[in-house]
Amino acid sequence: MSGLRHNPLSDLLARRFGRARGSGPLRYVQKPGRLRRHTLVAPLRSGGESFPAMLAAIRAARSAIHFETYILRDDRVGLEFRDALTERAQAGVAVRLLYDAVGSLGLPDSFLAPLRKAGGRVAVFHPVAPWRNLGGLRSLNQRDHKKILVVDDRVGFTGGINVGLEYVPLEQGGGGWHDWHARLEGPAVFELAVSFRRTWIKASGEWIPEAQVPPPALGRNVLGVQIVDNTGVRSRWRMHRAYLHAIGAATRDISILNAYFIPELNLRRAFRRAVARGVSVRIIVPSETDVQPVRHASRYLYRRLLAAGVRLFEWPAGMMHAKAGIIDGVWSTIGSYNLDHRSLVHNLEVGLVCVDEGLAARLQGEFESDLARCREVAPADLDALSAWERFKDWFWYQLRSQL
Repeated sequence: MSGLRHNPLSDLLARRFGRARGSGPLRYVQKPGRLRRHTLVAPLRSGGESFPAMLAAIRAARSAIHFETYILRDDRVGLEFRDALTERAQAGVAVRLLYDAVGSLGLPDSFLAPLRKAGGRVAVFHPVAPWRNLGGLRSLNQRDHKKILVVDDRVGFTGGINVGLEYVPLEQGGGGWHDWHARLEGPAVFELAVSFRRTWIKASGEWIPEAQVPPPALGRNVLGVQIVDNTGVRSRWRMHRAYLHAIGAATRDISILNAYFIPELNLRRAFRRAVARGVSVRIIVPSETDVQPVRHASRYLYRRLLAAGVRLFEWPAGMMHAKAGIIDGVWSTIGSYNLDHRSLVHNLEVGLVCVDEGLAARLQGEFESDLARCREVAPADLDALSAWERFKDWFWYQLRSQL
C-alpha cells in the first residue's frame, strides 16, 4: 500500500480551490490525499452495458485477470464469463477467480472444471462446509460481497453487479434487475488490485505479487478517485464514514439509490440535519426485493425518515439492486456497499468515491431518469398497511443486525 502515501492531489486541489475545509470539493472527503488523479471512470447501467464491457476487457487480457464476485451463476451469463476466462487461461494469461460460498451457493464443482483444467486458479471465500472453514460461525457470517474485475493491472470494474442472468435486460431474456457499475482505467485501478489481492490471499493462501500503479489514463479524467474497501479490520467503517462526511458537507442535494436500505441511527441523524440545513434528500429504494425480511426492516423506518423530511421513492417493478449516491453535483459513489448493518459490520465491500463535477452531473442525470420511473412514498401509504404487515416490519427490524 506504499503507493497511497505520496499522492499530490490534495495539494493540487488546495491550490486550485482553497485550503479551507469549507471550500471547494475538498470538503466532501475526509482524506483528500487518498484521491488519485488521471483515472477515467465510465458509469455502466445494469448487465446490458456492464457485461459486454467486462467480457471485452477479459478477452483483450494479455497478462493477468483477477475477478472477484459475490454471486456466480450456472446460467448463460456465468457460462459466457467462464468460457472467456478459460480461453484466456489457455492462452497463458494468469487467471484468478474468487467467489463467495454463500452468494454462489449451489454452484456445482464441475462448473469451473474447464477453467481449472486450463490452468486458471479458483478460490472460494469462507466455504460453507465446516471441515473447510476453520473460522467457525463468525467466518460463516462474514461474506465477500465485493465485485472486482482487474485486467492486466490497467483496467478495472466495480459496482453492484454480480454474474447472473437476473442482471440481463428483460428484452434480452434476463431478469431485468436494475443496477449501477463502473469501468475504471488509470492509477485508481491499483487500489482495486490491492483489494482483490488481500482477499485472494485470505481465501486461497496463495501469495501473489503486488500490482504496479498504472500510468495516467488519457482522455477526460475524473478530478479525483478513491477506492474504498473494508477488507482490513481497521477499515470496517470506511465507506460509512465517507458517506457521513459527504452528507455533513452537503449544501444543496443528496441523491441515493440503495437496494438494502436500513440506515443506522447516525446516518438517519445526518439525513435529518441535512434537511434542516435546507438540503434536498431523495432516496430510491426497491418496491420488490429478493430478500423480503430486509424489505420489511427497511419499511419500518420509513415513517421516521419521512417525518425528518427525507423523500423516499420506490422503484416500480423488478429488483433495484444499485448502491450509488451523488451529493451537490460534486461527490459521487458507486459500489457494493448497502446502507445496512450487514455491509457495515459483516460483509467485505468495495466502492469508488469520486470528486468530479462532470461525472456527478452525468450520474445525477441518470438518477433523475430513474426517479421519473418511481413512485414517491407518502405517510398515507404506511397508514394503509395492515396490522400484519406492520408487525412484520417491526419484527424484522428487531433482527436487522443479521439481515
